[in-house]
Amino acid sequence: MGRAANSGALTESVFYILLRLHQPAHGYAMMKDIAEMTAGRVNLGAGSLYGALDTLQKKGWIRAVDEHPQDRRIEYIITGTGKQFFEKELIRLEEMLQNAEKMKEAGNENKC
Repeated sequence: MGRAANSGALTESVFYILLRLHQPAHGYAMMKDIAEMTAGRVNLGAGSLYGALDTLQKKGWIRAVDEHPQDRRIEYIITGTGKQFFEKELIRLEEMLQNAEKMKEAGNENKC
């Protein structure tokens, strides 16, 4: 998560965790759903996931739904602060995609 602190850009793993946590989920569901969303390209191990969850909680970007769950599964959800950072990242990614499309179009026009 070091890159995120320096440049404002989220790592891909953090992006998908925040995306998934727009609805409550526990760790195993997050791992499964993120792998499914990315066709297995992003596969979070338990250590990586729970390290990221701990960091995101400390930043106030996510929170536990219930501090004292009945079973061992703690569900998490994104906070208002987390949504702000997520939306900022979406804008950044959309800008990158638009710029790439413009450059590709300009390159194709020059080939003719």
